[in-house]
Amino acid sequence: MIVGFVAASTRDGADGHLLESPDALREAEEILVLFPIPCPDEPVLPTALGGSAAYGLWSFNAHLWAYAEAHGLAEIVAEGFEHGRLYAGVVVRNPFIASVDSSCAETASDDGP
Repeated sequence: MIVGFVAASTRDGADGHLLESPDALREAEEILVLFPIPCPDEPVLPTALGGSAAYGLWSFNAHLWAYAEAHGLAEIVAEGFEHGRLYAGVVVRNPFIASVDSSCAETASDDGP
């Protein structure tokens, strides 16, 4: 997903782009040092292809979802998916969208008995 980071951060948008290419590449190198990066392996690649077809996911998201599905992860925290949707055995949470369910639960628990 490092390639996705570089692509997204250097892509021109309404306000320009987030990073210049050399800065994005330097950040990508730092990410490689700081975090373990899983590679697509035998269970991930066919799962990604199937997920792309079944859910209409583009390549980067299909691989992210497939890694979670193939390795038994229950949740993905990302903004590039439909918030709250269950993709096979993996639910997606967008950290930039306030969850109505959790805010209602917090309000209910604040009321007390």
